[in-house]
Amino acid sequence: MKLDIDWKPLALVPVLALIALPLIGSGSTWLTLTVAGLAMGMIIFIIASGLTLVFGLMDVLNFGHGVFIALGAFVATSVLGAMGDWTGSQELWRNLVAVIPAMVVAMLVAGAVGLAFERFIVRPVYGQHLKQILITMGGMIIGEELIKVIWGPQQIPLPLPEAMKGALLVGDAAVEKYRLIAVVVGAVVFGLLAWTLSRTKVGLLIRAGVQDREMVESLGYRIRRLFVGIFVVGSALAGLGGVMWGLYQQNVIPQMGAQVNVLIFIVIIIGGLGSTTGALIGALLVGLMANYTGFLVPKVALFSNIALMVAILLWRPQGVYPVASSR
Repeated sequence: MKLDIDWKPLALVPVLALIALPLIGSGSTWLTLTVAGLAMGMIIFIIASGLTLVFGLMDVLNFGHGVFIALGAFVATSVLGAMGDWTGSQELWRNLVAVIPAMVVAMLVAGAVGLAFERFIVRPVYGQHLKQILITMGGMIIGEELIKVIWGPQQIPLPLPEAMKGALLVGDAAVEKYRLIAVVVGAVVFGLLAWTLSRTKVGLLIRAGVQDREMVESLGYRIRRLFVGIFVVGSALAGLGGVMWGLYQQNVIPQMGAQVNVLIFIVIIIGGLGSTTGALIGALLVGLMANYTGFLVPKVALFSNIALMVAILLWRPQGVYPVASSR
């Protein structure tokens, strides 16, 4: 994966932030909104990163991705709920002892469900996009109902651990601690994905499979197993993103995955199907746009990211980093 092939898309995030500064007026408010937007964008990137690989490598339109998000969040409520002594501590390291296992368990459960989802729902409709859309949406609805059976249909609180609550003062700006943590986690996920895709044999096979599946198969590699592995990893990342999103919202509902799905697909379309770097840029743009417009013009906040997507596609119809030219 080439990260430096084209600098223009990389400039979109700082350009958007600079355009918003004079419109907002207050530097402290701008900084608070910018950090919030970057945190939201990083969480969306974690969720979308696996799905963009599924799109790019497997050519699968998985509209059921949201069920893994909700599943990860609900698993976290159970794990963190059983570790109240750790989440209630004022020491950050004790909070992390609770949060990190919750993330790991959420990823394992979401990955396992993703394995079954691929085997029984997605595999029979490979290469049939319309059927993929219908059957994966049906799978998500069934998944949501199963979540209601296990955890109930009501909203469940997912409060932040004590040491992650509150904000740090940067001048006159208040920057929430958890949002800084979300930025760091998102950056780590991107770094690991970028390293895997560019520096490992598995990454080489993934990139080669995106470009020419038949050639990879002719060399003796079982691309089907690679497909399954990518789907499981994408599901696990969605579970991790669900935990992050649930803590960001501080509550979870069975429909939360479906609600986030719209933003995920906007991000993937902006980034270019299959491009991890493009997904990162798209997610950061979406996060910043949502926070800036929510502050400036709340009534159009719901439509701002659609307008952003339209503007990007008018500039680059295949997304900011289309796979054919970026990898």
